[in-house]
Amino acid sequence: MGPRFRGDDAVMRKLIALLVLAWSGTLPVGNAVAAGELPAFEVVVRDGVFIPKTVEVPAGQRVKLVLINEGPGPLEFENDEMRIEKVLSAGARSFVVLPKLKPGEYDFVDEFNPITGELKVIAK
Repeated sequence: MGPRFRGDDAVMRKLIALLVLAWSGTLPVGNAVAAGELPAFEVVVRDGVFIPKTVEVPAGQRVKLVLINEGPGPLEFENDEMRIEKVLSAGARSFVVLPKLKPGEYDFVDEFNPITGELKVIAK
């Protein structure tokens, strides 16, 4: 016989049911988190070139840039002012979250391909 819990078994069953619902994402709280996901923008890097070269994002809101390295070599995605740096090996996929940006233009670079590897993020 396993250990017994103190208190009402019905209360324990309800607690376990709530935990299962929360874990599975079917509890209303889980849906609220999913609804509040960050807007995501996909950027492919192929042979040291960002595709697209320019991405427009909403100003004043955090956003996610999904990076996909389709090139034969590594990628070092970087913006010194924001202190963002991400290294991806060939064939890797990852993301960075940008802070709330003021309206304007922000430059990112692939340090391994500084001439061709430039991405401009425009916050509007």
